[in-house]
Amino acid sequence: MDSLLDFEECVRDSPHFRDLIGPSSVSLTNQVMKLCGKMVEAGQAYNAANQLFLTGLAELSAHNKTDDVITNCLSQFNQGLQEVVSFHSMLFDQTQRAIGQQLTNLCTQFLPQLVETRREFVRIGEDLETAAVKSAERASHLLLATRKCYQHFALDYCLQLNTFKAQQRVDILNSMFSFVHAQFTFFHQGFDLLRDLEPAMKTMAAQLSQLSAECAAQRKQLENKHLLVQQRDASGEQTVSPCPNSDAIISGFLFKRSRRKPKTWKRYTDNQLLYRKSPREEPLVLFEDLRLCAVKSTEHTERRFCLELLSIKKCCALQADSDLVKRSWLGALQGSIDFAYGDAGSQPREAPPLSPGPSPAQRPAALAVALGGPGNQRCCDCGEEEPRWASINLGVTMCIQCSGIHRSLGVHLSKVRSLTLDSWEAEQLKLLCILGNDVMNQIYEARCSEEGRVKPGADSPRAEKETWIKEKYVHKRFLRTDGEDVAAGLRLYRAAAAGDLVAMAMALAQGAPVNGSIDEEAGRTPLIGAAVGGSMSACEFLLLNGANVNHRDLRGQGALHAAATAGHTG
Repeated sequence: MDSLLDFEECVRDSPHFRDLIGPSSVSLTNQVMKLCGKMVEAGQAYNAANQLFLTGLAELSAHNKTDDVITNCLSQFNQGLQEVVSFHSMLFDQTQRAIGQQLTNLCTQFLPQLVETRREFVRIGEDLETAAVKSAERASHLLLATRKCYQHFALDYCLQLNTFKAQQRVDILNSMFSFVHAQFTFFHQGFDLLRDLEPAMKTMAAQLSQLSAECAAQRKQLENKHLLVQQRDASGEQTVSPCPNSDAIISGFLFKRSRRKPKTWKRYTDNQLLYRKSPREEPLVLFEDLRLCAVKSTEHTERRFCLELLSIKKCCALQADSDLVKRSWLGALQGSIDFAYGDAGSQPREAPPLSPGPSPAQRPAALAVALGGPGNQRCCDCGEEEPRWASINLGVTMCIQCSGIHRSLGVHLSKVRSLTLDSWEAEQLKLLCILGNDVMNQIYEARCSEEGRVKPGADSPRAEKETWIKEKYVHKRFLRTDGEDVAAGLRLYRAAAAGDLVAMAMALAQGAPVNGSIDEEAGRTPLIGAAVGGSMSACEFLLLNGANVNHRDLRGQGALHAAATAGHTG
């Protein structure tokens, strides 16, 4: 710590005094404040990482909720570590107040006046040197007056420096005392917390020893069972069997005629044929009601062990791995269809109620299908339940108030129809089921939380809903556009050719031209690509969004010609 300045030395204005009045202590104080700020920021980052780790532990505990030992252990440790994190937060807060805030107050109190006085002191010193030069040439009273003024400013500056240094000593010692006391409190609280956890840790150590022994025995048992099943059942032949622990009648792997994933997991349950494209995906419905289908074996084809399921709307070719698996599926499907018809015929029909309003079971077919899509039970823009309107080109459902706002945007952005009053085609309803509110909101509201925007509710004013809808669909404020290396037009074409409606909706939202010619594909438009790919839904989606069916590629072929050439004329 710098010693106080001598006032007599100040009047003499010696070179030693000039060295002592430098701003060294002030700059060091500022440096300590900056280092303290960096230390607190690093501690807060450490705290945030700790909090993420504890969140992961909580998710792991919830995942293993059936295991009481792991759940109790992680729960107790998580609770204790959460308290440690709160202790850390208090420590950093006290450190910021003890060092940063106190030294900031010191500098705020003294530095402005010190800087101003030093500026005047330096200016008078320059005037003194000028007067000394002039006095060497001729006698003058200016030198005496200037030196007297300089001495007065030097004494004032010396007084302010001494006052700052005296207060600085007190504040620095007080800051360090508060900081060390905060450290003492933190470690004392941590010690008390861990001491309280000591009995639980001893209990868990005993449980860990027991679990280790049980784990070794279980591993041995699993190895023996693995060897037994390998010798008895692992013959390489695929088998199908009923599922005793679920409502499925039969399940197994079948090949499906498809462009991408040919072999998918099929499951027949509750008059429906379900399938998974991959183990991580939710099951999708291949046929809604097998009572409206026919199943037959196809013998005269280029593939072996094939069977066909036919309904009014579509036909699906499936292939088994062996004749035994094929006969098992044929027997299960045909038997269940016959049994379903028998059950339906044995139940008498009831007369419909004579109530003035339709019940949920009497809803129009279009409404029932549309509300079955993901998230379609609520308005896509305000969340009101039981929406009765939909945008056919966006694939979303909405309430009557939001539908009026959508109409005001223009048909080039949203084409609104009633789910109860207008007629609907099957492909249009299929778009509502494949896309739906959940999928489209993930596209158009991807950055909503980042923008700090709150979605309006069903009871919000119309003006608030109108502002939200325009920001969402017209200005596309919440759309995520970064991270794409391929142009939107090319992505739209590839998605249309693959029949990927979700990727098509994303590309259109990001500004892909619906009638844009793709140079890499001989000038084809996305509609021509969808026709070549054979996806009716992709073609319908593009037409609803303004695709021109008469556009031709560089070879002079349009969408209809391309579909006929590819054999998609059914």
